[in-house]
Amino acid sequence: MINIYLGNHQLALKYLKNTEGNIYNILVLTGDFNIRDSNWDSLYSHHLAYSDILMEIADSLELGLSSPVHQLPTQYVDNVNNYYSVIDLMFL
Repeated sequence: MINIYLGNHQLALKYLKNTEGNIYNILVLTGDFNIRDSNWDSLYSHHLAYSDILMEIADSLELGLSSPVHQLPTQYVDNVNNYYSVIDLMFL
């Protein structure tokens, strides 16, 4: 199991990309990826290169993006300007 938190500079994503060939037997990749993308956020109309890298990493680990049965908020904040600052994703 890999749990990731990605900050503003995507250092964890870059590390995963550079070491993906040395990672084996992963069943779950989950975390706060901080990558907004139209692929998993219908309220966001843009597509980012970081999301392509994340999907390539998941594919190399033979993992697929898991979709929840019921769409619920994953973060509750008191500042509406930061409402979509964290994107929780899970790959199985």
